[in-house]
Amino acid sequence: MKILHVVPTYLPAWRHGGPILAVHGLCRALAERGHGVAVCTTDVHGDGRLDVPLGKPVDRDGVAVRYFPVRLARPYWSPALGAAVAESVAGFDLVHLHSVFLWPTSAAARAAERAGVPFVVSPRGMLVPELMTGRGRWRKAAWMFLAERRTLERAAALHATSDLEAREAARLDLPLPPVFVVPNGVDLAEAPPGEREPFLLFLGRVSWKKGLDRLIPALAHVPGATLRIAGNDEEGLRPQLERLAHTAGVASRVAFLGPVEGDEKATLLGRAAVLVLPSYSENFGNVVLEAMAAGCPVAVTPEVGLAETVRETGAGIVVDGDPARLGAALAALLADRGRREEMGCRGAEAARERFGWGAVARRMEELYAKAAGR
Repeated sequence: MKILHVVPTYLPAWRHGGPILAVHGLCRALAERGHGVAVCTTDVHGDGRLDVPLGKPVDRDGVAVRYFPVRLARPYWSPALGAAVAESVAGFDLVHLHSVFLWPTSAAARAAERAGVPFVVSPRGMLVPELMTGRGRWRKAAWMFLAERRTLERAAALHATSDLEAREAARLDLPLPPVFVVPNGVDLAEAPPGEREPFLLFLGRVSWKKGLDRLIPALAHVPGATLRIAGNDEEGLRPQLERLAHTAGVASRVAFLGPVEGDEKATLLGRAAVLVLPSYSENFGNVVLEAMAAGCPVAVTPEVGLAETVRETGAGIVVDGDPARLGAALAALLADRGRREEMGCRGAEAARERFGWGAVARRMEELYAKAAGR
């Protein structure tokens, strides 16, 4: 098949978190399986711009990626991207849109409609009632009325990365197309050798929805444990979190590492005693899958999309986000090395068997075949 992916941001725009890594992992795996894969995206990288050629295909692991300039960073308004999609979309068998509430999605959906090309929508965690009625409520409501309702109505399929994300979308009073669950995948590189150290690790964007405001107070219930927080702080939350750590009496045991990538990230996952993701809302949780692949036990809240997988495979614990309960569960886990080692082995096995990118790409091919047929 010839597949066009439209996504607001793409590698190497690492500031935008796990979704762009997941989209590239999927595109690369589809290309390796013989599909013609192209990407249209913008040059946005946080508050700046990527240093990339504009409008010309850039090869990234066999994927032809075209970057376009934006005139408004939000909602990623890029007339050049819209024109390029409209001009080329008829040459594709299917379009895969990776976002909602952002301009590239609705522009590409309208172009696909006019060309008679079916399209699939991946909301990437944004079709959650609480998120839609919280931050940016009125902006999202207006955009849903004007553009995204039609996009969802006329999509050939909605792609959710977890059963939790599918259930959240179903709670909305919207005319959804058929919903398919296909998880994100993970690169199965071996973890670097070394002994695990008794520290807790948070890895990801420092964002309000990640639950750091309950993880830091939880540390008061985990005597002697240290917490390393690794990730970019686009929302400027670090001063607030540092004050919270002082108030909880754990400031000396919390370290902010800033963004980490590559070998540094792999080393943290290979050395941490437990990866903790206490999110309020998380459609999937790529970092949980990365930790599992590295043999690192995980602790997640029920609001994380991979929570059911963690519970089912025994790769870690699923615990309420209340600081006292979370802290008690983490203390018990840190005190039982044998239990942690068993969880790490189970997580690594599940990652190999169920979440390699080749297996995920095969499942996505089935979704595409059904969508194209519809």
